[in-house]
Amino acid sequence: MIDSAKYTVSGTIIAIIDGKQVSVPDDPSNRHRRMIAEWEASGGVIQPYQTPAPTAADVNAERDRRIADGFMFNGVQYQSGPEDRENIAGAATAALGAIMNGAQPGDYHWHGGSSDFVWIAADNTEHAMDAQTVYAFGQAALAHKQAHIFAARALKDSDPIPADYADDQYWP
Repeated sequence: MIDSAKYTVSGTIIAIIDGKQVSVPDDPSNRHRRMIAEWEASGGVIQPYQTPAPTAADVNAERDRRIADGFMFNGVQYQSGPEDRENIAGAATAALGAIMNGAQPGDYHWHGGSSDFVWIAADNTEHAMDAQTVYAFGQAALAHKQAHIFAARALKDSDPIPADYADDQYWP
């Protein structure tokens, strides 16, 4: 069964036959070419192939990719996959508790350990952070995710969703 599309590229017919794209040499004696010609002669119309319109699920996938792609904090790139965000949120909560219990700026032992509290950046460098910095780090991770959620919402509210929805112009 021939459906949806046909176009010519450098003397080759590209068609969708039985749901699969096939390349057929533009040769009148070719069986597939004859099938296409016969089908068209009997009144069949092959519409040009069109990329399906983007869906909300497409936008959500792009949103999730961008959220997990990392974010900048104090001039340093940090990872922000789902597990990273969970770890950041936990550290920020612990930092807030330490601040409430009197942790001071510049105290890198606020977490109760014998060494400075450090976070590993995307480039594997270690960055010492006091409780106030860790709390701000958690807020930055939250803002990064929230900005992408709202950008995705705006795209999904568009009618139609722009075909170039993955373009940087739509995202923070």
